Amino acid sequence: MSGGGGMSGGGRYGVTDPAQERLRRWRLVLGGDPADGTGCALSGRDAAMDGALAALYGKGDKPRTGRDRSAGLGASAPSVARWLGDIRTYFPSSVVQVMQRDAIDRLGLATLLLEPEMLEAVEADVHLVGTLLSLDKVMPETTKETARAVVRKVVEDLEKRLATRTRAALTGALDRSARVSRPRHHDIDWNRTIAANLKHYLPEYRTVVPERLIGYGRASQSVKKEVVLCVDQSGSMAASVVYASVFGAVLASMRSLSTRLVVFDTAVVDLTDRLDDPVDVLFGTRLGGGTDINRALAYCQSRITRPAQTVVVLISDLYEGGIRNEMLKRVAAMKASGAQFVTLLALSDEGSPAYDREHAAALAALGAPAFACTPDLFPEVMAAAIEKRPLPVPDTA
Repeated sequence: MSGGGGMSGGGRYGVTDPAQERLRRWRLVLGGDPADGTGCALSGRDAAMDGALAALYGKGDKPRTGRDRSAGLGASAPSVARWLGDIRTYFPSSVVQVMQRDAIDRLGLATLLLEPEMLEAVEADVHLVGTLLSLDKVMPETTKETARAVVRKVVEDLEKRLATRTRAALTGALDRSARVSRPRHHDIDWNRTIAANLKHYLPEYRTVVPERLIGYGRASQSVKKEVVLCVDQSGSMAASVVYASVFGAVLASMRSLSTRLVVFDTAVVDLTDRLDDPVDVLFGTRLGGGTDINRALAYCQSRITRPAQTVVVLISDLYEGGIRNEMLKRVAAMKASGAQFVTLLALSDEGSPAYDREHAAALAALGAPAFACTPDLFPEVMAAAIEKRPLPVPDTA
């Protein structure tokens, strides 16, 4: 278990012998099979912790014995609710969230999340929100109110974490993007001014004579950039959809930006009119289904009125079910018109996602490199796109 930190305070009971403590930890990891070689017996809190682990990471389909770590959770909502309470007692929040996701994947507990009392017991996170959204169409009315409350809590936590930094980064980028030819001294962009005047370098004085000054303008409320977020809502993109909805709401709250949010699978849905409430946005999505990136980009392209002032952000794993060549032609056409085009393979805290490498390479050849982006990096990516600077592509992309 990656939650060793959570275990460290859970069952020492005065154990001071380092060798005995190592055996205890290995016993918790290995699960008490006769072949684990530890010979270590557990009691008290350690035994309860081991039982919680056993219920999830048991022997699966192998024959069970009394000593097997294979208790299972069964199909009973009360037993699952007790287990959820147990793991929150024994493990830190980050480990609880991992165990919940594993329980949903390994033991098929998604349907139990349709019960209000179960939703109230779980530790809410981005991945749970994705699961709830995928269940929305089969969710009973008695559960929907609870589900929305869970989703709203996660969304509000994300907004608190991301909004201030995003607004600050983009406000600065918008100010700097409004260049003026006669700037005041404190508004001069010295890096661009020097680069533009290198031909006026005087070797004898070892200096550049700036015949043309380039400065930062102060963007007025009437000077707007257009941002189009085009988000793949296929099942693998659940976390990205959650983060994109939160960022879409933050961007829409900035009067100097005009923000459009489009989600797609084989159909295209414009959710711009819901951007004042990201929870409404999320319940307007339909996770799962196929993918038609070309159709989605065609819609976005038709809504661009000021290409030189527009940033299009495609968030997709690029597994295209539509017409590949047409998709690439649309990207090339948008870039040729002056629009900035950004391709994010994912917008989430996870590592490198699975994606279509051939399509990613084709986009890179068009000058639109595709890379995974964390939520913390997203404001910097958007600021660079607004200023038409090189994007901060992570080294691991």
